[in-house]
Amino acid sequence: MIEIERKFLVTSNKFKAEAFKSSEIKQGYLNSHPERTTRIRIQDKMAFITIKGKSSKSGLSRYEWEKEIPVDEALELLKLCEPGVIEKIRYFVKSEEFTFEIDEFFGDNKGLTMAEIELKSEEDTFEKPDWLGDEVTGDSQYYNSQLSKNPFKNWTKQ
Repeated sequence: MIEIERKFLVTSNKFKAEAFKSSEIKQGYLNSHPERTTRIRIQDKMAFITIKGKSSKSGLSRYEWEKEIPVDEALELLKLCEPGVIEKIRYFVKSEEFTFEIDEFFGDNKGLTMAEIELKSEEDTFEKPDWLGDEVTGDSQYYNSQLSKNPFKNWTKQ
């Protein structure tokens, strides 16, 4: 399955008042190679293994395969992951026919908040809320797999 999404920085916490739900996420990477990543994620009381392929030149799309796995197995697999576990709360905000997923990071990535929107095609247009900042689609430093290696706390002042 091909995933098409755009990513943006978030400029304020106004999105929290618009969120219809939120979810706690903890994830690690068994493999974080840019051409193929393998992620283990625990989201609330569910767990998943996800494999993602290399991003397109535009950074908008890439192959993604995901399967639900038992939480106890995910906890064991997290022990095998590369250093740098990602911890975040994901907020869901409806916008027309789309849903923004806004990640507020914690731990070594505290201070970083990003929004992504999954699209049906690369040409889809959508209304941008006032809390949506600069687009970072295709900027690999904002990929979760890279944030696990080079967390936001290590970046120079943005």
